[in-house]
Amino acid sequence: MIPRVLTVAGSDSGGGAGIQADLKTMLALGVHGMSVITAVTAQNSLGVQGAWELPVEAVRAQYRSVVDDIGVQAVKTGMLASAELVEAVAELIGGTDAPAVIDPVGVSKHGDSLLASSALESVRTKLLPVATVATPNLDEVAQLTGVHVESEGQLRQAAAAVLEHGPRWVLIKGGHLPGDAVDLLTDGSAEHWLRAPRHDNRHTHGTGCTLASAIAAGLAKGLAVPEAVTAAKEYVTGAIEAGFALGGGIGPVDHGWRFRDGA
Repeated sequence: MIPRVLTVAGSDSGGGAGIQADLKTMLALGVHGMSVITAVTAQNSLGVQGAWELPVEAVRAQYRSVVDDIGVQAVKTGMLASAELVEAVAELIGGTDAPAVIDPVGVSKHGDSLLASSALESVRTKLLPVATVATPNLDEVAQLTGVHVESEGQLRQAAAAVLEHGPRWVLIKGGHLPGDAVDLLTDGSAEHWLRAPRHDNRHTHGTGCTLASAIAAGLAKGLAVPEAVTAAKEYVTGAIEAGFALGGGIGPVDHGWRFRDGA
């Protein structure tokens, strides 16, 4: 049977991030993607013009509908918006026998807030403890732990601070640092440093969603965490290199880059 992955996230009407990016990534990587929509955004290449979260009962009903009938081999989270949604999703994931990739989305690529400040404590105490892999970027690390990373040497400190909240593994994404795109994956003992050349391409909308979904796809296929993350890093690096202009602002990464002529 085709591995099944469930994304619990917000909708991006522009198609570059959120649920749309997640499902495109899952298709590209050969797994069956399913969705629980937590919020609807009016969003394009210029930013987020509006966001409306769904009621907790609607999110819970979507999740139970999929998991109870179809089943899942991995779950991935994105935009959860409020403390109530964070806590409900954490409870659902905690009762599901599948690895979970937690992308603690705080702000959009354009700097628009996608998580209420009142929800941060719920992310720390409820959501991170159910994570197989947490994938914060440096802004999210600062939001969640107060650790501000300005150099590669501080990635270990950031990882330790996030691991204190209970995820089995953490992938600290160092893409905002100068130089090569370097990430640190660790469970507190083993360390895996992932490096990739930095591509001179401003069209990077959806990078975090795409990476987390790619990791979930690898886990659903039965890969161990380090192998799933390594494969996901390779996929997202190619997607960033192939990112394309769309609208008047920041365009998306290309989820189908491997299918283009010459790929």
